[in-house]
Parts: sequence; structure tokens; C-alpha cells
Amino acid sequence: MAITRLPSAGFSITIRIAVPADASSIGRLTTSVGEAGAIVTALDVVDSDPTSVIVDLTCDTADAGHADQVVDALTALDGVDVRKVSDRTFLLHLGGKIEVSSKVALRNRDELSRAYTPGVARVCMAIAENPADARRLTIKRNTVAVVSDGSAVLGLGNLGPAASLPVMEGKAALFKRFGGVDAWPVVLDTQDTDEIVAIVKAIAPAYGGINLEDIAAPRCFEIEARLRELLDIPVFHDDQHGTAICVLAALTNALRVVGKQLADVRVVVSGAGAAGTAIMKLLLRQGVGDIVACDRQGALHPGLTGLNPAWQWLADNTNKENYSGDLAGAIRGADVFIGVSAPNLLTGDDIATMAKDSIVFALANPDPEVDPREARKHAAVVATGRSDQPNQINNVLAFPGVFRGMLDAHAEAFTEEMAIAAARAIADVVGEEKINPTVIVPSVFDSRVAPAVAAAVRAAAQSPAPPPAADPGPPDLPEIAATASATP
Repeated sequence: MAITRLPSAGFSITIRIAVPADASSIGRLTTSVGEAGAIVTALDVVDSDPTSVIVDLTCDTADAGHADQVVDALTALDGVDVRKVSDRTFLLHLGGKIEVSSKVALRNRDELSRAYTPGVARVCMAIAENPADARRLTIKRNTVAVVSDGSAVLGLGNLGPAASLPVMEGKAALFKRFGGVDAWPVVLDTQDTDEIVAIVKAIAPAYGGINLEDIAAPRCFEIEARLRELLDIPVFHDDQHGTAICVLAALTNALRVVGKQLADVRVVVSGAGAAGTAIMKLLLRQGVGDIVACDRQGALHPGLTGLNPAWQWLADNTNKENYSGDLAGAIRGADVFIGVSAPNLLTGDDIATMAKDSIVFALANPDPEVDPREARKHAAVVATGRSDQPNQINNVLAFPGVFRGMLDAHAEAFTEEMAIAAARAIADVVGEEKINPTVIVPSVFDSRVAPAVAAAVRAAAQSPAPPPAADPGPPDLPEIAATASATP
């Protein structure tokens, strides 16, 4: 189905244009951009003379093709000379987005002798005698490796390690900006599970935590499970756990808005990959009424054959009514839809078939599973992954604070208790007295979020492990999936 894509800052362009120096010229430019479906965000006069004016016009477009259409529309105007078009996203990435800076001055021989040889030898010997001192005396105490094989880059697919690097750089920049954590991209030119595990194990001594990123399911489950067994530092797959934490936080507040309880709702999840699996696992642990997992072949149910271990577990432990149809059928009468899959799978008419006061989280980026404008005509609460829509569910709400808390606590593992504590902290930052259909999560720029998440995770890390429940509930999915095929 075709929809009109929404303009986004991710496709922002700046166009340098010369126009006649008359009163109507600049107005014609902005009118033309608006008629082409773009949004003008800035217009700056660069130079002028008695007969002409040179301006830089900046606008948000929907995609590269739309940007070309905007430029063509401006070029077609009488008296307009389009001189240069700059893609602002590519300009931001020139030369990369992060760098290494020294925390110590090296101004003279005295400082050099203590930072490096001969003084550094004493610190090396101290760590050799007590390896735990590495957390105190090296970058290990505040450094995370952002590891990817490039097999599942954003929603773009298997692009490989080099093409994944801009994402990993961005992740490292977010770690620093929001959590004060020093992170570094580690992109691997292999998609072999054994090699990835061996490489990460080998480099782990330099890091206080491992953030796995954009590794395809089901291989990501096995990699995470094996590294957790091998390492004494937290291993966190953000595509799984970061997304699940943010969804649980958002759903907590969305349910408060509509006056429903998690135990009473039926949830449909589109996408049974890394993110969807982790979301469903966390919701099941929290006592959700029922979940129906849907992927390309429709709803997962016990009658399906040839499923990988992770999907087989979902088929066996969700979908109480054994629904076996498609996504549109699954959401009929459902209270909650959570999409972590692909764009434009549903229409507003599909959302209209959901239960009264329904909740829609359409998180595929940049284009969600359903047009949020259409969804809002029928659902009580709508959230997306987009920054230009209300209720942006973004992993940056979780991972900087989660790692900040784990590093501060010298945690050796990431636990489910930490995930639940982080989700509660994010939800509570908004405040029950302030939530409404358009505010169920805090802004990613809310300075309270990362410290609140860090404090909650730190407390969970330092609390004694809870005793086993009488009913242990669903087993740990990463362990179940450890025998899954390594095929991306």
C-alpha cells in the first residue's frame, strides 16, 4: 500500500539559490518547497547586490527522491539559479563522528614519565598482581565496546561491517552524550558465530561492558548467550534488551492512560526477530494477558513446522487461542499492537478493528508499520520510533543509563531485574500526573532520564538475587536459542 512519507531531518538538504532582488522572490521559493511536500526549516541570506540575492534554503524532505523533486521544482521557477545542493546528513558524517581525546596533559618530561615509561610500569605490575585493579586504574572502568558484524543494520539488512560503522559511531556518540560512557565501535569482518565469540572474548579485557548491535537473529541469541557464559563483564544486545526496556516503559504509561492492566490485555507483536523476541519475553515475565507473535508467515502457533528454536519457543508459549492467520486478522479485538518489523503493513481501517482504547506502537524506521496519522484516528495512544512524531520510543532512553549503572556497580552481568528496574525508571520520569495520550515517555533530551535509569540499574545490581519463584516462568530465550542456525 502506498502512503505519503513524512519529511524528516534525516533527509534535510540545504540549497544555495540566487534569485532576483525583488519583494516576491523569496516568497516564491518557500511556496514552491511547501507545494512539493517538504518543510522549510531555515532560510539565510548569504550575499546580495543591487540585482540579486543569494540564499541558503534548508528543508526537510521524505527521502532522496523527494529531495530531487524539491530541487527540480525550485529550478523550474523563473529567474531562479540553483547553484549547490548539500545533503546535511552526509555533511555531518564527514570524517566520522567521534574521536579520542586525552584526559591527562603531556606538557613536559615529568608528566610523560608518569603517564608512560618508566612510571607506567608500576601500574602494569600492580594490575598483574591484582587484575581487578584494571577497573580502577585503566579505561576499563568506563569503556564499552559497541560490537557489530553488520548483518542487520537498522532496517536495511545485511550491509556488512564497513557500512555498519556510521551506526556504531553514532551509538558511541550517544553513550558519551547521555551517559558519560566512553564507547568505541568494533565492527567485525566475519559473520561466523564461533569467530565473533572468540574475537569478543579476546578483546574483552580492555572493556567494562559489551554492547552487541545490529547482529541478525537468530545468531544474535547464541552469541549473547555464549559471551555471557564466558565473560565477567555485562553483555547487552541493545536491539533486544534496549528495545524491550523502552517498550515496557512506554506500555506501562500507555496502559495508565487507557486504564487497563497488563494482565488483562492481548498484545500482537509484528516481528519475531531480536527486538520482538526480547519484548515478548519481558512482557511474559511481567504477566501480560496474552501475546500473538507475527512474522512473515503470519502468526506463530504450535502447528507450524520448521521453526528455529526461538520461534518454536514463542509458538509454544504464546497465542493461547492458537490463531493461525495473518497480521491484520491478529489485531482484530487486540488491545495493543507493537510493530518492530517493516513499513506499511497495516492501514487505519485495520487499527479500527482493535479493541476500544487501543494502543499502537509502530516502531519500524523510518516508515512505521502503519501511518501514525491514520492510526491516531482510531487508537487512544500511538507511538513510533520517529523524532518528528509524539511519543518517540528510542533506545537512547535506556542503554546509556543502563551501562552507566552497570559500570558504576562493577556489574559482571546484565540481568532481567536490571531491565525491569530501568523500564520503571523511564516510565516514572514522566510522572503519573503528567502522562497523556501524547506523552507516555520522556524526551530523549530529558536530563533526568539517564541518571534515573543508572540509579535504578545500580540498585538492582547491588541487590541480592531474588529467590526462585514457585513457577519459574518462561526460560531464558537466549539459552534456548543457543542451538539456532548461524544463518543470518
